Amino acid sequence: MPSSRTGRPPVQRASGRPAVARTSRDNPVQRFCTRARKAWDRPLTAYYLILGGSVLIIVLGLVMVYSASQITALQMSLPGSYFFRKQLLAAVMGGVLLFAASRMPVKLHRALAYPILAGAVFLMALVQVPGIGMAVNGNQNWISLGGSFQVQPSEFGKLALVLWGADLIARKQERKLLTQWKHMLVPLVPVAFLLLGLIMLGGDMGTAIILTAILFGLLWLAGAPTRLFAVVLQIAALIGFVLIKTSPNRMARLSCIGVTEPKAGAADCWQAVHGIYALASGGLFGSGLGASVEKWGQLPEAHTDFIFAVTGEELGLAGTLSVLALFAALGYAGIRVAGRTEDPFVRYAAGGVTTWITAQAVINIGAVLGLLPIAGVPLPLFSYGGSALLPAMFATGLLIAFARDEPAARAALAMRQPRFGRKRAGGTGSGRKPRRWNTMRRRASVARSSGER
Repeated sequence: MPSSRTGRPPVQRASGRPAVARTSRDNPVQRFCTRARKAWDRPLTAYYLILGGSVLIIVLGLVMVYSASQITALQMSLPGSYFFRKQLLAAVMGGVLLFAASRMPVKLHRALAYPILAGAVFLMALVQVPGIGMAVNGNQNWISLGGSFQVQPSEFGKLALVLWGADLIARKQERKLLTQWKHMLVPLVPVAFLLLGLIMLGGDMGTAIILTAILFGLLWLAGAPTRLFAVVLQIAALIGFVLIKTSPNRMARLSCIGVTEPKAGAADCWQAVHGIYALASGGLFGSGLGASVEKWGQLPEAHTDFIFAVTGEELGLAGTLSVLALFAALGYAGIRVAGRTEDPFVRYAAGGVTTWITAQAVINIGAVLGLLPIAGVPLPLFSYGGSALLPAMFATGLLIAFARDEPAARAALAMRQPRFGRKRAGGTGSGRKPRRWNTMRRRASVARSSGER
């Protein structure tokens, strides 16, 4: 056997092991999956998804509101940017609420639950007072604030039910009372039915469906047994059946599911049919921003309930899939926050907000696609409407605060330091002078003093 220069026999290396390591290292699919798995498992993933996803949805919504509302504004003898400016003002106010909610401690969120609930109930009852409440599109659920500004109190009822219900269930869990069915239902279900009754007095079936979804989400998170869950579901289904059966308008909306062309005696399906036309004419990448044809008077409520149809027409399948991906990321992050926390209130509040935004997005998009009846609910964080945008942005701030409050996320945020202008350890407190910021200039002066050229 030949020897090496040192006189020692050469070391025999294993031939099979590096090949396996090289194969796994050079596999791009496996490498991508590994990196994606590590990225999903990072402590700040939910925080960045909620913050980035919500901001992108709001910004894209502002762009689409401006594009979809121009013709409607001009038809009303208003400036083309009228609705956009109002939505931009609401987004700025909502940004303040989002920032405030994201910085509030959990105790303050719980303290605000009862005042928000009391204020929402008062305003929702005030809607039914003659001379104060006003009807829009047949629904008596608005209060005029003077001029062109209006507020819809039922939108704040969603936020009130989430916060108050989460605080109520969390306190009962701390006292170990959720094992009894009466503590599981009372007073959560009666208060929710009170809110539903005030909403249904104005005829707003869509908002009532969202509130029902939030109620079932809270009960499911609280661990309600299947039998109890089924009883409440049957009661809600029975009430919904009676309300739909006794309303010709709601029965007509049910008949519009799956309709793709106008037919005689189906005037109520005009909006559903032209929503399908808008989506179908968009193609893969759309006709371009501002180039929608359906918004020229053919598609009613193009900038509110059916803004997703205009998005599909102008941005195509790529734009609609992007919106769906943003909502899916927001929903995933909310579920992750609710599943990883140890605080009961955070779990219920995060789950309630996620149920609210996800259910409302599914109902709105399902109606535009013709898969669900038109419920008259806006696309959260996207459609025009300050009354819907403000509480939704505050709820998003709640999710951001909860995502930041995770122990691993707090540790990761505490370890982050600014890249530029960062001082080294051992400053003036250790008896040494702090180092200069410009090290290149200091080195040049030292080189000149030592005679270097």
